Amino acid sequence: MKRSRVSSSAPKRERERDRQTDRKALEREQKRSRRTTGREKERKKTKKTERGERAKNSQKQPLQFFSFCLPLPPIIKKTMRQFCFTTTTSSTTTSSTSSSFSSCSNKKTPSGASAAVAARAWISSRSFAPTTASRQSNGRRRTNSGAGVVVFNASSSQKQKKRVFIDGEAGTTGLQVRDRLEKRSEDIELIQLPDALRKDAKAREEALNEADCAILCLPDAAAVEAVALVTNPNTVIIDASTAYRTNDEWTYGFPELSKEQREKVKTAKRISNPGCYPTGFIGLTKPLVDSGFIPKGLRTTVNAVSGYTGGGKQLIAIYESPEAEPYGAYGFNLNHKHIPEMRKYSGLEHEPIFQPAVGSFAQGMLVSVPLFYDNMANVKSGKQLQECLKDWYKDSAFVSVREYNQMDDLERGAFLRADGLRDTNKLELSVFANDEKGTCLLIARLDNLGKGASGAAVQNLNLSLGLDESVGL
Repeated sequence: MKRSRVSSSAPKRERERDRQTDRKALEREQKRSRRTTGREKERKKTKKTERGERAKNSQKQPLQFFSFCLPLPPIIKKTMRQFCFTTTTSSTTTSSTSSSFSSCSNKKTPSGASAAVAARAWISSRSFAPTTASRQSNGRRRTNSGAGVVVFNASSSQKQKKRVFIDGEAGTTGLQVRDRLEKRSEDIELIQLPDALRKDAKAREEALNEADCAILCLPDAAAVEAVALVTNPNTVIIDASTAYRTNDEWTYGFPELSKEQREKVKTAKRISNPGCYPTGFIGLTKPLVDSGFIPKGLRTTVNAVSGYTGGGKQLIAIYESPEAEPYGAYGFNLNHKHIPEMRKYSGLEHEPIFQPAVGSFAQGMLVSVPLFYDNMANVKSGKQLQECLKDWYKDSAFVSVREYNQMDDLERGAFLRADGLRDTNKLELSVFANDEKGTCLLIARLDNLGKGASGAAVQNLNLSLGLDESVGL
């Protein structure tokens, strides 16, 4: 009996020992947790104090401030830290012009002018354009969402520049606009996104709202989406697509149409860039309609040929291959997207019959409008039409009117070259007529990528930002 009582009490002692062990382990864990929590609170308090000191000190630094707002991959961060450390050890600048390089916070960072130099050098070495959202223009600070815009803040003593963002700069028109603006370092700053972020909605939204002027070189649907991203009431938008060309809430970007139109462009925040074919057709017909030579109810036809770059990258690839057609007419559904624009801004009541074509040359355009004297009002000679056009555009920097029936400068004495105004923002108008037969031919010549696209966009940019209309053109 005694032995059985001993054996039955042994498990109780073991269970009691296990409970005491568990209780001690729990107490140790609670103590560790309290110590960890205390250390964490102290660490957070220290960080908060340090941030406050940094913010306080940064307000005392009047010159260079550089911040990086890109969500960078670890390998790039590591490279930046190594670059900053190397620059720091070799630089010998004073602390009176101290500045911060926030993306190198884990390493000793350069101060003063060397920070800005290091930053710019790193960006250049990594193919980020130094003009990306640069603040060298006005010395303002801004809070960045970190969507991918590199920010410089510089002294307000520098000459203020206009900031321009080209949404769709990799396209045919976008590249031409960029080429025209890159040469203007004195008055224009380009906001440019890295290739990986060109289609990132958040990065584009930030760039669009940072810009004084945004030029949209996008398909229609993408242009509508881009406009919806703009919330800054001061940003001027110039849209090169057809999305808003007949929208009454947008200003049509053809300043030569009238003095009133030029003033509208100067004050507009939403500008629709004219199409290439309509530029020629409207340029020819609008003055004659307003002057009463062409009745508003006249039914017209327009024939045109364009360089193949007007069809974008896909058509360019075709025409730069050995299999391209030498010439190709198209638009046989008689519903080309430029037709509503032609009717609206020419002042005509009816849409024209439009027959476009593409030739085996890169840039250039001819737009022809045939007319009978009998269908016009009080026209006895084509000279009347030529004089009307010449008077209308007499003060224009980019639109010129050739002499009546001028043929002495035609190619081989017979041909008016479509590519004669390549790489210009010029629009050249001609009147050829046969008074005996009572017939005339109005012809407009332009570069489809110049006055028909990128040149017109830059001209509208200049006017809307209060710059010289012809600068860069």
